[in-house]
Amino acid sequence: MAAAPWSLACSPPLSRPADLRRTAAAPAAPQRVLLGCSRRRAQRIVAMAGSGKFFVGGNWKCNGTKDSISKLVSELNAATLETDVDVVVAPPFIYIDQVKNSLTDRIEVSAQNVWIGKGGAYTGEISAEQLVDIGCQWVILGHSERRNIIGETDEFIGKKAAYALSQNVKVIACIGELLEEREAGKTFDVCFKQMKAYADSISNWADVVIAYEPVWAIGTGKVATPEQAQEVHAAIRDWLKTNVSPDVASSIRIIYGGSVNAGNCAELAKKEDIDGFLVGGASLKGPDFATIINSVTSKKVAA
Repeated sequence: MAAAPWSLACSPPLSRPADLRRTAAAPAAPQRVLLGCSRRRAQRIVAMAGSGKFFVGGNWKCNGTKDSISKLVSELNAATLETDVDVVVAPPFIYIDQVKNSLTDRIEVSAQNVWIGKGGAYTGEISAEQLVDIGCQWVILGHSERRNIIGETDEFIGKKAAYALSQNVKVIACIGELLEEREAGKTFDVCFKQMKAYADSISNWADVVIAYEPVWAIGTGKVATPEQAQEVHAAIRDWLKTNVSPDVASSIRIIYGGSVNAGNCAELAKKEDIDGFLVGGASLKGPDFATIINSVTSKKVAA
């Protein structure tokens, strides 16, 4: 048997706060509606806990040149992609216009950051209004690199998300724990605290995708096992049901990020509460990113 990708794969399940533990009277696994038997060839449907489309985002971070991005866009334009997936890529700010003007309309474009309010005397910042002006539909907020390197707080990120949404910019809202927090058994505490900061500021979740990215797995090659990721995703959905609304919990997409690549995406995609991926390094390789997008086929069950 192949070795687990990391020693945390052997760690016991995380303990949840008592009020969020599932009970026999309220099973958390959503029911899958399967069509009746037929003599006709079985169809395939996508079985997900969230009711939206499978979602794959590519975070290009601070990478690329005009030439390398032109090549990547050409690879994406030539790729054959499954139709039942929402796809978004996030180039560095200075290349957004280049990507918008050359990338297929099949893929939407995101920024990697945005200012907390209306533009003005804020050197180096970009406003949501400016993103709208250039046709940028999405923004990534709360990424661990913004939290742990730049020093953005939970509350600051929540307010940024609320303002972006008020200007009709959709939000990929990131959360996730550090290695020492996971080893101390604080994964749920950290993730729920980050979720609360979003919930304190956001009133309409229709244009929000949540990205769970354990910080210890980002760019390290250490990947959460499908079971570890599923456990946290299910807990986040439970938290939303209790603290926001059952409707939001059942409709929102919760995607996984953290060293996702063409080799591990299919097994991760099979988990019912993993509604897609936020991809870093592998999104800079057109064929690999296409494979991750098409991992939605692993989500499909016979109907």
